[in-house]
Amino acid sequence: MTKMLLRCHKTLCSPRHLPWSLRLPITCQSSRRAHGTYGPANSSNTEHRRDPGLLERTWIAVSSAFGAMADPTRQETVAYLGEATGPYFLARARDKMLVHPVGRRILRERPVINTTTLDLDRLRGLPDGTFGREYVRFLDTEHVSPDTRVPVKFIGNTELAYVMQRYREVHDFWHTLTGLPTTIEAEIGLKWLEFVQSGFPVAMLSAFVGPLRLTSTEREVLFSHYVPWAVQCGSSCQFLLNIYYEEHMHRPLDELRKELGFIPLPSIADSVTSGYSEAAKEGQTTQIN
Repeated sequence: MTKMLLRCHKTLCSPRHLPWSLRLPITCQSSRRAHGTYGPANSSNTEHRRDPGLLERTWIAVSSAFGAMADPTRQETVAYLGEATGPYFLARARDKMLVHPVGRRILRERPVINTTTLDLDRLRGLPDGTFGREYVRFLDTEHVSPDTRVPVKFIGNTELAYVMQRYREVHDFWHTLTGLPTTIEAEIGLKWLEFVQSGFPVAMLSAFVGPLRLTSTEREVLFSHYVPWAVQCGSSCQFLLNIYYEEHMHRPLDELRKELGFIPLPSIADSVTSGYSEAAKEGQTTQIN
């Protein structure tokens, strides 16, 4: 069934069958690493943003969903899916920001995250273990840049467009706080955390459809290790869009994690050992009964 739907998507959503306004750029093929919604250098893109009508929004959502299912590393399809399906949830996120003092200040000041606003060389000079130093270490290790987030295109409301752009731009800060790499299973685990926090449909799609592309071993690790942690961490930590990350660069990472309520990701070995212990306890209980 899935293969049939994907064949239909390739036929119906081929660029030559789409209006120019809906054609989605083709990006690199998938690999065993995922880098979220990276694409052309970010910008305010104000002059190119617009609110599509209901029919166009539906078409963007459906075609982007099939494109994301076929290849989750097609950054623009994932980004446009989030824009087409997210207005209600973006408004909820905006409202959460408005009732929080830091969130209100972020909405008022609208900081942008790129190599112009962040001095990466200065961050590299911070002591090891600080949030800024570990953030830049993540960028260097994973060969990613804060300049490469896809600009918002299909959200006309300026405030909601900024919430979506902020959501994309702080993604690598979440990698730093959680300690997650950019492997596909780790990215899906982070999407589970985002879904618990925001309820964004695009996060839900990644959380539930992404595992279909994993091997059985990777899925077992995902659902026994990453997902339980992501649900617990997403429920316990502060709302992720109410954090002015740029103002915490000098702080020790462990201290910041504790303050924000981030639960450290247990090692896979610890999770396996815990599973064995639980199984042993159940076996002992069965024998006693």
